[in-house]
Amino acid sequence: MSDSTSPLVISAPEPRTLDLIFTLDALKRFRAKYRIVETTADEVAELPADMLAGARYIIGQPPISPRTLEQMKALRCVFNVETNLVNNMPYETLFARGIHVVTTGLVFAEPVAELGLAMALNLARDIVDADLAFRQGKELWGGDGNQTARLLSGADVGIIGFGDLGRALNRLLTGFRTRTKVFDPWLPPSILIDSGVDPASLEEVLTSSDFVFVVASVTSENQGFLGADAFARMRRGAAFILLSRAGVVDFPALMAAVKSGHIVAASDVFPEEPLAREHPVRALPGFLRSAHRAGALDIAFKRMGDMVLEDMDLIDRGLPPLRSKRAERETVSRMRSKPVTTN
Repeated sequence: MSDSTSPLVISAPEPRTLDLIFTLDALKRFRAKYRIVETTADEVAELPADMLAGARYIIGQPPISPRTLEQMKALRCVFNVETNLVNNMPYETLFARGIHVVTTGLVFAEPVAELGLAMALNLARDIVDADLAFRQGKELWGGDGNQTARLLSGADVGIIGFGDLGRALNRLLTGFRTRTKVFDPWLPPSILIDSGVDPASLEEVLTSSDFVFVVASVTSENQGFLGADAFARMRRGAAFILLSRAGVVDFPALMAAVKSGHIVAASDVFPEEPLAREHPVRALPGFLRSAHRAGALDIAFKRMGDMVLEDMDLIDRGLPPLRSKRAERETVSRMRSKPVTTN
């Protein structure tokens, strides 16, 4: 067990829990090395002054006022295990004091990319509907069941956004020999070229792709930027796969484009979650639905704990965190993604 000289950690990881993000062994090591004050996000500011003053780390993203931060003289790093940065703490002051703000969102990149690939394959080969027809005795055999089928292999693919998720998705697509164009205004062309993709404008991605994957975060600059005009510019019959946040899309316009038969679509995210039972997207043909489950695998959550422990060890030794992704001074205030409300 830790003693009174061990580094102090304020734990407010909601909507996660320590049991969710740590394996039993990792949690045992965590508790042995650190003093842990477990609380809720809203109660962090009410902790005793000596606890605030002695805290080296925070796990979670509780609201932190300038006054509260002023009391936290020993703070070295905020570990955001929800993974969506929100504007609820004075980031400029944190950066000025050399306090790291990091997220563990990298753990979700591969799981979400894999589900995105599965969605694309389903839209290309109509797997779900064919299975349902088979169960009902209405299956079409051979070529009769492939009237709208196509290949992902060798297809023209567009990716909107090229962060951790976009890179993970591109690695999977490499095996399909896709011709991949990427639009990401926050990255220089050389980074995209080094990843084996072609830098492109949004117009090029929309108009020249058989499959369009949206993996961009919601920012103050791109909320709802994919609307009716964007969908109208897509190739007829193209597949639109939404994996990041629904806030980047005009969702009614997306549904209208699918309803008209111009495109097909799949989404793991929705404007409100959980979605109302009567929402029309539930019964929309040509739209493949998933209940924000792409990244919610236990193995992904457990990797969070490993990342946190490794980075804490580095910081304890006077080194910067390397496993988690650091928030950047220039972009953190632009992020607008909604935090998740469930595990």
